[in-house]
Amino acid sequence: MKQISVRTNAPFEMIDITGQIRALLKGEGVISGLCCIFVPHTTAAVTINENADPSVPRDILMEMARVVPLSDNYSHSEGNAAAHIKASIIGSSAMVIIDNSDLVLGTWQSIFFCEFDGPRTRKVFIRLIPG
Repeated sequence: MKQISVRTNAPFEMIDITGQIRALLKGEGVISGLCCIFVPHTTAAVTINENADPSVPRDILMEMARVVPLSDNYSHSEGNAAAHIKASIIGSSAMVIIDNSDLVLGTWQSIFFCEFDGPRTRKVFIRLIPG
């Protein structure tokens, strides 16, 4: 298992981590298989979406804020209940096919780390599964 570190700079943020994962993949010699990306945090997530237009991640964060407001009479006492809910909606893992020693992503796709309780330094675990 490998690990990358992601430094977030805002309370809510989507950071493209595709380059970091591709760099890690190059050094491992895996020609084909699977790449499992896992975020071990309850207030952060990982997703795959469009990377060409920066308004897409902004729109995702804006709609998540509308669907899950910061305060809504939550019982969780730490004040970050909305972050936990958003992380659960998006999910803590993503799986990407590896072929010809590269990630198989669509033309406009990237892997995004989603921060919902930042800023922080976060971990992302990567498991390469040759196949």
